[in-house]
Amino acid sequence: MAVDGMTTPRCRNTPLLPVVLQTRVNGSCRAGDRLLVFSICADTGAARWAAVVAVTEVGGASASAAFEGASTGPITRGSVARVGTATVLTALCGYAVIYLAARDLAPAGFSVFGVFWGAFGLATGAANGLLQETTREVRTARYTDMLPDGRTHPLRVAALVGVAAAVVIAGSSTLWSRQVFVDARWLSVGLLSVGLASFCVHATLLGVLAGADRWSQYGALMVTDATIRVAVALTTFVIGWGLRGYLWATVAGATAWLIVLIASPATRAAARLLTPVSTAAFLRGVGHSITAAGASAILVMGFPVLLKATSAELGAEGGVVILAVTLTRAPLLVPLTAMQGNLIAHFVDERTDRLRALIGPAAVVGAIGAVGVVAAALVGPWLLRAGFGPGYHAASALLAWLTAAALAIAMLTLTGAAAVAAALHRAYALGWVGATLASTLLLLLPMPLGTRTVVALLCGPLVGIAIHLAALARPRG
Repeated sequence: MAVDGMTTPRCRNTPLLPVVLQTRVNGSCRAGDRLLVFSICADTGAARWAAVVAVTEVGGASASAAFEGASTGPITRGSVARVGTATVLTALCGYAVIYLAARDLAPAGFSVFGVFWGAFGLATGAANGLLQETTREVRTARYTDMLPDGRTHPLRVAALVGVAAAVVIAGSSTLWSRQVFVDARWLSVGLLSVGLASFCVHATLLGVLAGADRWSQYGALMVTDATIRVAVALTTFVIGWGLRGYLWATVAGATAWLIVLIASPATRAAARLLTPVSTAAFLRGVGHSITAAGASAILVMGFPVLLKATSAELGAEGGVVILAVTLTRAPLLVPLTAMQGNLIAHFVDERTDRLRALIGPAAVVGAIGAVGVVAAALVGPWLLRAGFGPGYHAASALLAWLTAAALAIAMLTLTGAAAVAAALHRAYALGWVGATLASTLLLLLPMPLGTRTVVALLCGPLVGIAIHLAALARPRG
């Protein structure tokens, strides 16, 4: 590493004064390449370097060990390819679990499974606030001086948050479980509690890996999670375990973090990284992110639970609508959710021009969504019947509108990631909460189930998008 400037002897009787500088590395200046330079001569106007030592220590972990060999950025071809490949595999595994459950269970039984799938998605979606805040803090450490009394170990905090969340769910289950889980009630509560506790650590490890540009390990963790799920689902299908087997399959992947942590030295090095804020400040940011992520999870993963809560009876029609919602949104929201780490890291790097940084990702998502709307209208009904049987019938218009609604949620996800990266936690939370409340109210309209589902999922997110864009457009400071 070359530093512009000559190395000269230290001035006599002059103490060593540590100064953090942005240096010129290999002829180009790059933010975050900070060196600790000693010996600024107080009696002269020029800085004279006695020693140049790279600052790599982040708390108790060597940042060089964590970042060595990492990808060069969150949206470079290599990092996007790694996460993109992992996303495709994850999506295929998710489709496989849903397909096996739908083929093995009648529509009414699939409705029960879909509610638990949605409940776990709701809980883990909220826990993804840990991923978002951890990514932001680890990434921000590149541009922020680390204070010795203001550091936090994210994984330890995540473990405590996970245990607390599990206790709350299990302790409050007598108040709500009877209305939500109509079959295998206590198994569902137990799996939901333990699975969420483990997923909190899983999500935080993803955030650390994203912030450290460890995209290969990030992708490996995603794929391991999905592979475990589909393996349990396939076993259930083969041995005829029934509904309970698919409940286990839903949560089994939450143990993937432990497997990857044991198998990967690079992951262990990244897991030791600290964030440049106190635990209290980290928890405040996590609180805002979890609030917003929880609201987003209601629309993205927990929508079957919301639909059940606003409907007298779902029955077979509800199973068809839930499956249609799941299938039409998956091509957009599965990869977008998986790439939250890339997006937040990208928006942190481009934080000087918030709105401009949104244009590229929004254009890509919009183009994919437009193709999806047309495809859903043309071949959606046939694919639904061919893939899941004649009991699953939906009109082409319903599938096209549900895909358009998925596009609206995808745009809200983008603006939310930009708000998190800009540390606009209140606006981020308010946008998602506003979208969720609007969708909930729209679900109460006296309309057929399919129609009010489309109206709720299409119009509700527009409220959140407006809130996020208004906050991002405000001048900084």
